[in-house]
Amino acid sequence: MITKYFGIHHVLIAGLLLWLSSADLPAQDPSTDPKPAPPRAEGEGPFERLIIRNATVIDGTGAPAGGPMDIVIENNRIAAVIKTKYVAGDMRPADTPQEASRVIDATGMYVLPGFVDLHLHSGDIPKTPEVEYVYKLWLAHGITTGRGVPFASPEFSESEKIRSARNEITAPRMFTYRLPFDQWEGTIETPEQARAWVRQAAKTGIDGLKLNAYPPDIMAALIDEAKENGLGTAAHLSQTGVADMDALDAARLGLGTLTHFYGLFEALYDGHSVQPWPPGYNNFDEQQRFGQVARQWTLVHEQGSEKWNQLLHEFKSYGLVLDPTFTTYITSRDVMRRRNMDWHEDYTLPSLWAFYQPSHDSHGSYFYDWTTWDEVAWKNFYRVWMNFVNDYKNIGGRVTVSSDAGYIYNTFGFSTIEEMELLQEAGFHPLEIIRAATMHGAQTLFEPKGKPIEFGVVRSGLLADLVVVGEDPIANLKVLYGTGARRLNADTGETEPVGGIIYTIKDGIVYDAKALLADIARMVADQKAELGISG
Repeated sequence: MITKYFGIHHVLIAGLLLWLSSADLPAQDPSTDPKPAPPRAEGEGPFERLIIRNATVIDGTGAPAGGPMDIVIENNRIAAVIKTKYVAGDMRPADTPQEASRVIDATGMYVLPGFVDLHLHSGDIPKTPEVEYVYKLWLAHGITTGRGVPFASPEFSESEKIRSARNEITAPRMFTYRLPFDQWEGTIETPEQARAWVRQAAKTGIDGLKLNAYPPDIMAALIDEAKENGLGTAAHLSQTGVADMDALDAARLGLGTLTHFYGLFEALYDGHSVQPWPPGYNNFDEQQRFGQVARQWTLVHEQGSEKWNQLLHEFKSYGLVLDPTFTTYITSRDVMRRRNMDWHEDYTLPSLWAFYQPSHDSHGSYFYDWTTWDEVAWKNFYRVWMNFVNDYKNIGGRVTVSSDAGYIYNTFGFSTIEEMELLQEAGFHPLEIIRAATMHGAQTLFEPKGKPIEFGVVRSGLLADLVVVGEDPIANLKVLYGTGARRLNADTGETEPVGGIIYTIKDGIVYDAKALLADIARMVADQKAELGISG
C-alpha cells in the first residue's frame, strides 16, 4: 500500500526532495514558518450549558473508570460531574440539570481529559506548508494543549498562541517555550548576558525556555533567571555539550523537564566520563551520531544498582520531570515497520514524506545505510531507557507524554498515541499513561507559574478540555488512533476498524474528530494531485 504511494516512485521522490532542499533554511527563520491557521470554521460552542450524559469517566488522576456520569459544562468550564444514579456507598447527589443548549449522549462511551503533549513543533516550509494540517491532526487525536519547544519562530508562535486562546483558529491551547539566544544581537559570553536575554524574552509573553547543554555558568544563569520570571525550563542536552552538562548536573541547577534521553545515560556511566566515540566519528554525520548514541546501553550501571537507584531518588528530590519522547526515536528500532504505518497513505503529506526520506540535509532523515546491527543496538538501548523511566514513575517521579513529531517517520497526532503505547511497553498501566498525558502534563506547565492546574482532570471548576471516545482505552490504547484498531466481526468474518476519537472538546467547543481527519485526508489528496502522485 505505502510503496504504491511513495516508495517506488523514485522520480517523484527526487522531485519532492529537490523541492525540500530549495527552501531548506535554518530553524527559527520566520521565512520557514508554515502558513498561519485560517479563521476557525470548525467546532460548535461554547454553549451556555452543554451536558455529556451517561459517560464512563476516566478523570486523569489515576483513579479507575466510573460511570455512568453526567458532565455539565457551562460556557468553557466544567460546572459539575455527577453520577446519574445511586451507587452503593457513594453519598454524592445524583441530580443533573435537565435544561441544556446541547446534549451529547455518551452512553457506552468514555470521557477523558484532553491530552497534553509537552514536545511539539508546528512544522515548517516545505514539509508542512500550512499549519492547519498540523493543528487538525493534533485535535483529531485529543490533544487540547501543547508545549511548543518551539512551535516555530518567536513571532509566529506568540501570534498563533494568542489566536488559539481566543478560539479564533482550530488549534490546541498553546504554551510557548523559546530557545535562548535565538534573536540575540551580540554574543552571549557571560551569565549576566544570559540573564538579560531571559528578562527580555519574558516580556514577549513566553511560558518557558527550551535549553541545550550550555556551559555550567550559563546554564545556571538561564535556569535561575527563568525561575525568577515564572518561566518553565525543558532541556534537550545535546551531545556537543553533555560531557559538561549531563542530566544530573542540570537537575541540580533546577531544570524542570528533561526531554529525550540525552544526559540521562551519561549520568549513569560506569567506568566512563564521556561516551567512547570510535575513531573517524563525525558528530555532524547524523547516521553516525544516532547510530552510535544507542551503543551507550552497555556503558551504564545496572538496573537496581546503588548508582541507578541513587540517580532516581536524586532526580525525584529535585522534582525533575522526565519527558521521554520514546516515539521520536522508535524508527531506529525497526525502520521498515515505521515506514509502513497505517496512517501514511491517507494522512501523511507527500511533502512531509519526502522530508522523511534518507538525506544528509533533512534533520532526522539519517537512515543512509541503516543495518540490523543498528536496530539491535536501539532495541537494547530502549530496554535500559524504558526500565529507568518506569522505575522513576514507580518511586513517584513525574513522567509526561510527548511526541516531537515532524521527523523520523513521526507523523503529528498519531505519534502522541504511539507514545502512550510505548509507555505501556515500558511497564505503565493505561491509567498511569492517561495521568501522564493529562494531569501530569498540566502540572508541569503550571507549576513554574506558581498556579494550580486549569485543565488536565475531569473536575468541576476546570476548563472544559475533554476527549470522547467510543471504545475503552484501558482495554486497548489503539482505539485512540485516528485510524482506530482492527477487530474481527464474528458475524461477517471480516476485520473492521473500531475506535478513533469521536469528539475533542477544547474550551467548551465541540470538535468532530472524524470530520477533522476528513479535512486532513483532503489536504493530503490535494497535495498528491498537485504533485501528480496517483493513489
